Amino acid sequence: MEIEEGSETRELEWKKIRTRFMMELKKVVTIAAPMVASSMLQNLLQVVSVVMVGHLNQMSLSSVSIATSIANVSGFSILSGMAGGIETLCGQAFGAGQFEKLGMYTYTAVMSLAMVCAPITVLWIFLDKILIFIGQDTEISIEARTYALWLIPALFGSAILKPLTRFFQTQSILSPMIISSLIGLCFHGVTSWVLVFKLALGSVGTAIAFSLGIWLNVVILLYFVKYSSACEKTRVPFSKKAFLGFKEFFALAVPSAAMVCLKWWACEVIFLLAGLLPNPELETSVLSICLSISTLHFTISFGLGAATSTRVSNELGAGNPKAGRFSVCTAMILAVIEALSVVIILFGCRYVLGYAYTHDNVLIHYVAVMIPFLCASIFTDSLQAVLSGAAKGSGWQRVGAYVNLGAFYLVGIPVGVILGFVLHFKAKGLWIGIVGGSIVQTIFLSIITARTDWNKQAKMARERVLDATT
Repeated sequence: MEIEEGSETRELEWKKIRTRFMMELKKVVTIAAPMVASSMLQNLLQVVSVVMVGHLNQMSLSSVSIATSIANVSGFSILSGMAGGIETLCGQAFGAGQFEKLGMYTYTAVMSLAMVCAPITVLWIFLDKILIFIGQDTEISIEARTYALWLIPALFGSAILKPLTRFFQTQSILSPMIISSLIGLCFHGVTSWVLVFKLALGSVGTAIAFSLGIWLNVVILLYFVKYSSACEKTRVPFSKKAFLGFKEFFALAVPSAAMVCLKWWACEVIFLLAGLLPNPELETSVLSICLSISTLHFTISFGLGAATSTRVSNELGAGNPKAGRFSVCTAMILAVIEALSVVIILFGCRYVLGYAYTHDNVLIHYVAVMIPFLCASIFTDSLQAVLSGAAKGSGWQRVGAYVNLGAFYLVGIPVGVILGFVLHFKAKGLWIGIVGGSIVQTIFLSIITARTDWNKQAKMARERVLDATT
């Protein structure tokens, strides 16, 4: 009799866990799916620019590719990373019901990112001199600078757009981001075609179209903020309180930017190092293909990370530590399933995948050789995106920044250099270095997350949003 009662109790407990898991899974997917769509649509803006310029001439394509890469590394990646600070503040404020503070945090973030744009602008103004100094062709450098100058409006537009997207994300109001991103992409495509080919503005036309597309996104989202009933509680007028939150925002934003940028920059370093290998054209080409596939997949990982950050910050702000921990566990399970699905598809297509990029049989074979290592990178990217989302939701970005610094600059790049240059594994060795760094990053973030005192995090979150100066 007692055995039967114990069995029924365990079965009832498992049923409760399954029900809770399915409810949490639905919440995570509901946030992640729109974030994936929005991220992919926004990333396509730069893809469209490169495609348009590719139909002009090789000089324009080279200069735009260099300018785009530098703009991402020195500008847009920093803004995107720093906006991670607002995920902590706005997410926890929303969970705690501090709706006015959520609006104030957004104002603070916009002003902070606008200030950061100033030194970045100076860097872009002198971009040609920097490129020439490091050995780039003079004509390409001058055209790259011209292109970057026309991206400056997009930079300042992003200083508004990044906080706005987090404003909506942390409240799980996601349809405005998809609508604005889709309209912006369509507008960018048509405007680029008109400016580049009809008005004969060349590569500058795509930069102008890109900047206009960013600002169109901003205008549409601001329209939603002003008139949507969903933003009624968090739509607050600007006040001097927004100036009081700079210290708190930068304390989270700077390490958050480091988390994002350190890996991004490590990949750029690896790509530049490939140009020093024998047969650099082949080695950089295969790494470029791997990076493009990895970047495309990361839109999915980004969505999962954003969903994790939102769920964790909301629950911690509401004082529900167990729910926050359960959200991380649910997102990790989903990440493993997603990563395994992608890895299986990629590995199964490894001998034909190269044909999507080239007709060169040597390069196609090289891509097939790289696929197993690319699969390992994709798997770890999915896991670390969720773990990084947990870090942003909890507010321990500083620890995550130190982990990324050690993983990629003490392990990843040195291992890649040794394998690529000393042991002559070439591009494969460089990529293995990045994979090694990703594995170290994932292991340490997993340990830190597993050892997190969620009750303490919930208490800190409540203190942060209830006792904050804003």
